Amino acid sequence: METAANVPLLGLNDGRTIPQLGLGVFKVDARETARVVAQALEIGYRHVDTAQMYGNEAGVGEAVRASGLPRGDVFVTSKLNNGHHRPDDAWRAFEETLATLGFEYVDLFLIHWPRVAQAGDRYVDTWKALEELHRDGRARSIGVSNFQVAHLERLAAETGTVPAVNQIELHPTFANAEVRAHGEAHGIRTEAWSPLAKGEVLADETVVELAEAQGRTPAQIVLRWHIERGTIVFPKSANPDRLRENLALFDFELSEGEVARIDALDRGEDGRIGAHPESFG
Repeated sequence: METAANVPLLGLNDGRTIPQLGLGVFKVDARETARVVAQALEIGYRHVDTAQMYGNEAGVGEAVRASGLPRGDVFVTSKLNNGHHRPDDAWRAFEETLATLGFEYVDLFLIHWPRVAQAGDRYVDTWKALEELHRDGRARSIGVSNFQVAHLERLAAETGTVPAVNQIELHPTFANAEVRAHGEAHGIRTEAWSPLAKGEVLADETVVELAEAQGRTPAQIVLRWHIERGTIVFPKSANPDRLRENLALFDFELSEGEVARIDALDRGEDGRIGAHPESFG
């Protein structure tokens, strides 16, 4: 199945689906969020990724409500802020997210970071709170973000719900292979944050060469690489032309050899550009 903009819908382990491509609003100014999301929805996006930490949930909700689209046509993700890793706090924070968005439910709600350096294994109890939110239907799907294999194994051992997704740093120079492989083996979809490595990978010689050969931009080549590997991506842009460019990924393909050349850019941990989940608070 595909969305209105020919974006594939991927199945989740809870029986629901998620558009493989969406719009991320990390660091989009709260005063500009409604305008940016409205533009994206008009262009054809049907998936928006926000978070309590971003401070712009209100703009996302405003744009979705004003779009005239049925609520069920737009997949909206938000994430639990780091200060709420207790069940009661998680419940209250989730209620605030619904009120801020102006929605009766969110399509996907994630634990943003495991916070093991500050809160130890408290993320297990936090996950149990999300399980309750999932059972009552207000979080249609639940998942995690920045979880390592050990964190996922702990959830599997002590709770009854496998996360629908794990949103992790992932781009050509940091393939995050171990976490990704664990997700594939256990039915957890992988979402990539910073899919373009904050733009750093776009000047790479291999990426530029492939873009020239395909008659595409470097960003389209890297995003298509994610798509062909089954990763869910939501690049950020406030520019309408760039929004259209990022959506125009479904009328070309990369060959196995081209994918392999991008795979070869992986530098393991040396390629990580964000914080490590074991230490980030």
